[in-house]
Amino acid sequence: MNPADSPSSPSAADACPASAVSHGVGLAGLGGLALWTAIAWHYGMDGPHAGIAAVFACGAPMVLWSLLVDKVHRNPSTGIDWRGGIRTPREAFDISIVKLAGLWATWGAIALFYGTARWYWEGHYSYAMSLLTWAVIPLVALSIPYVIWLDRRLIDPKDGAYAMGQWIIGGAAGKPAEGAIGDHLRAWGVKAFFLAFMLSITPANFANVIGWRLADLWLDPLTYPVALANFLITVLFLIDVAFATIGYMLTMKPLDAHIRSANPHVAGWVAALICYPPFVLMGGGGPLDYHRGTAEWSVWLEHHPLLLSVWGGLLVLLTGLYAWATVAFGLRFSNLTHRGILTHGPYRLSRHPAYLSKNLFWWCSVLPFLSVNGNWVDALRNCTLLGITSAVYYWRAKTEEQHLSDDPTYRAYHEWMAAHGIVPRLFDWLRGRR
Repeated sequence: MNPADSPSSPSAADACPASAVSHGVGLAGLGGLALWTAIAWHYGMDGPHAGIAAVFACGAPMVLWSLLVDKVHRNPSTGIDWRGGIRTPREAFDISIVKLAGLWATWGAIALFYGTARWYWEGHYSYAMSLLTWAVIPLVALSIPYVIWLDRRLIDPKDGAYAMGQWIIGGAAGKPAEGAIGDHLRAWGVKAFFLAFMLSITPANFANVIGWRLADLWLDPLTYPVALANFLITVLFLIDVAFATIGYMLTMKPLDAHIRSANPHVAGWVAALICYPPFVLMGGGGPLDYHRGTAEWSVWLEHHPLLLSVWGGLLVLLTGLYAWATVAFGLRFSNLTHRGILTHGPYRLSRHPAYLSKNLFWWCSVLPFLSVNGNWVDALRNCTLLGITSAVYYWRAKTEEQHLSDDPTYRAYHEWMAAHGIVPRLFDWLRGRR
């Protein structure tokens, strides 16, 4: 319920800005994903293609809901005029030929990046590369009618791809608008880097869920709280990965899921990229690896069945909040971009619910202040490294706020959250500001 509709709200000035995504699109995606997972579980389909099929099973009902129920294609923010086209096919083609040159040149640069970066051809990434290689010809073929059709209806079709085409063609194509090429390359850089990562982890993530057998959860009554918690956490990560992958795939104007802007600040890119392979600092053996000399929560609590259940429930709750934060994006999930301001769901509790829940999960699951060998130096080192990791995510949050603050809707949301959000008010209270 919007605060303006609440009897306790003194005035419309206290209302939270309207969210850009409805609840229905997320529920539609969850339904499709649950149906396919049940089918795959029944037939034991745990191969990589089944994992990718789960993404499509999740995304298809989301697209249908967005178009048929929410009618997002009619939103003014799409920049599309649906009254029948504002340009003739010939006029659109003159623009589209320049735009296609820029788009294909960008795809060529991405292919060169993939081809020369060795890590993309090793491990789980190799499957992602095979998918993208297979998709090249269909994407190039479909881009021609799509771009021409869209350019007939776009109010301002001369976007970043058009500017890139002007730079490629030169001469009669004209001079690119200042900053347009940089915006275009940043947006596609985000898509290229993170889509490959999501496609690489999707198959294994799906197989982890299909590989579970519910009967196994109850074999040992002393460990079933741990097994059940791990199973639920695995399912929640499947939801998170499926929705995130869809977000990177469907950056399209007719779905109002296009990238408005990519983060222009170097600090934002550094803060984000050091959290993902191959640049990740927190992984095993990395400079911020906080797992050495530690054990999982289940080891420390194994002789306390009640605590195992309570602690496992806490970890499931934190993972659920993390997945909820991704689902709330609908078709728009993406790092380092502005694709519409979210104000509903977990974003009414915290401006950064995913980062908050993720870091609390790490602290509660690793328990870095305990050491298996009783060495307080290891415990101190791990607490320090995990503290630095949490500080990195705080830094990420601030760079994202710096980017989004260019939008007045986000500034209004930020002010509302400072006054009404549960988490910001809690932190203010802990700092003695309230």
